[in-house]
Amino acid sequence: MTTSTAIVPTASASRYLQQLCKHWGHKFTVDFTPEAGRIDFPMGPIAMTASPEALTVTLHPAPEADPARMRQVVAEHLNRFAHREGELVFDWS
Repeated sequence: MTTSTAIVPTASASRYLQQLCKHWGHKFTVDFTPEAGRIDFPMGPIAMTASPEALTVTLHPAPEADPARMRQVVAEHLNRFAHREGELVFDWS
């Protein structure tokens, strides 16, 4: 399993982390605080940590998952929450 991590610069990291966890909490198992979150996504777990300057998103794709699609889905959802801020920058590694 290959992980993908992006450090996304934003002053609203905690808000976006909580929004994504609440959004997917109706479908998937989630666990979160204002500083950290985990979503048991069908394509593989998503872990997030929030700092005052950035949201760190780490994806752990399942063996059968498409990592590029997983990155796209997560980025699209977070960008919807950040519409007032403008498009977030995801530099996946």
